[in-house]
Amino acid sequence: MQGPLVEPAALLGFPKNFRRKTRPLACDSRAQRLRDDMTHHDRLLIIDFGSQVTQLIARRLRELNVYCEIHPYNRVDDAFLADFAPKAVILSGGPDSVTREGSPRAPDALWTFGVPVLGICYGQQTMMQQLGGLVEHGHGTAEFGRAFVTPTALTHPILHGWFPAESGPLAREQVWMSHGDHVSRIAPGFAVYGTSPNAPFAITADPSRHFYAVQFHPEVHHTPKGAQLYENFVKLAGFKGDWTMGAYRAEAIAKIREQVGDAKVICGLSGGVDSSVAAVLIHEAIGDQLTCVFVDHGLLRLGEAEQVVTMFRDHYNMPLIHAEESALFLGELEGVSDPEVKRKTIGRLFIDVFQKHAAAVGGAKFLAQGTLYPDVIESVSFSGGPSVTIKSHHNVGGLPEKMGLKLVEPLRELFKDEVRALGRELGLPASFIGRHPFPGPGLAIRCPGEITTEKLDILRRADAVYIDQIRKHGLYDEIWQAFAAILPMKTVGVMGDGRTYDFALALRAVTSVDGMTADYYPFTHDFLGETATRIINEVKGINRVFYDCTSKPPGTIELE
Repeated sequence: MQGPLVEPAALLGFPKNFRRKTRPLACDSRAQRLRDDMTHHDRLLIIDFGSQVTQLIARRLRELNVYCEIHPYNRVDDAFLADFAPKAVILSGGPDSVTREGSPRAPDALWTFGVPVLGICYGQQTMMQQLGGLVEHGHGTAEFGRAFVTPTALTHPILHGWFPAESGPLAREQVWMSHGDHVSRIAPGFAVYGTSPNAPFAITADPSRHFYAVQFHPEVHHTPKGAQLYENFVKLAGFKGDWTMGAYRAEAIAKIREQVGDAKVICGLSGGVDSSVAAVLIHEAIGDQLTCVFVDHGLLRLGEAEQVVTMFRDHYNMPLIHAEESALFLGELEGVSDPEVKRKTIGRLFIDVFQKHAAAVGGAKFLAQGTLYPDVIESVSFSGGPSVTIKSHHNVGGLPEKMGLKLVEPLRELFKDEVRALGRELGLPASFIGRHPFPGPGLAIRCPGEITTEKLDILRRADAVYIDQIRKHGLYDEIWQAFAAILPMKTVGVMGDGRTYDFALALRAVTSVDGMTADYYPFTHDFLGETATRIINEVKGINRVFYDCTSKPPGTIELE
């Protein structure tokens, strides 16, 4: 084995002997001035009709430094609209049919609210239906997948960058369609700006009211110029593009100080990017009022616990409780092979351990979590019914109620890439910010079948060699997530003059944008052969190595 994963300060990006000073809590007047000086961002409202890619709309807008929020259609009524006061509104796609009685609609007040509105797919159809047009089902006009839109004689700034003039009469743009219904009559006041073979009203607009509607999905990468369309829309709506991490940092600090006052806060620190950025941000806001509790459940990667403690206790000078509870967790997991039972067991024990150690802080009134915006909107069902369980291992789920604590969630408005940008703004080392995701249940779900101390030790060493190989070949930043999993099987091997009967190992590496879909990373055979040889030679207990070539879907990213 080539050295542990514990990185010294220099490798973490800190100068030698660096020690972050605790920032004193600003006085109330200072916090008030910060609040008074906060930028009041223009807000864009995305009304969600249930599309699987609604989050991608938000990502496109955030990339343009535009602040936006997603809210389910059934929670956006006239009163909500007035209170939210958006500068513009986007209507998402959705799986329902506008032709069905009782199907989702935008609030009637939207059409006289006086702000630009962009309808996407189902959003276009409900816009047409509500404003006097007609949507019909069938008649051979469904479109799914790649299509091409051609322009009409009309033009508008919403289409800036589309249909280049040099293409002449052959001008067209690739888009991604996903509709069974179609607009058969546009609403009064609208004109047609683009058509496709099965969508004669693919691009429509009523410029006098600043209403725009497209049948396709500009947010997906299969619509190459979709980002340009969103940029045109927000420019027409007058957005300044002032949603930056620098602004967010100042505002978040002011909000934390206002919410917390002089109370104590405890933070469940996993060592992952989300909880780490949340901890550093909160510490910058309230200093030693924050205490982090790091639960070491014995299912971490090689050297992970030492790295977390070194960074936060030694370099960030944070009050940190290192709860070493591996014996408890591994004892409870003995004989457990079902992955969901593993997750629930770890989640339950985490709550118990966290509660025990947090009590030692005394008088804490707030619990800090690294909740992200995808977690928030995944928890909300657009249909109004119960949501599907997404993450049954959510470490601190149930803690606020059990401990009588209020939540501090400074990252709940951010996507993962924005959290990383905030981390850079806060000065966290690039090597840490760029780390691959690591699951809450840790190695438990990378050890299919029964968990034993022996298997975990073998897995840690093999995983470390694998990650070392990826780094040595300069591939780490190209890969979204990579890890090894020890399989619940032993195979016969030949090593020297003897035979072995050892564990088999699976390697996994994927590319992804947000983890919702993923594809396997195309390592070369030379890389895989070299890596397998190193693992077998350096890690006692492994005599065979496989590579997982499954995409998500149908598989998951984790191998459990």
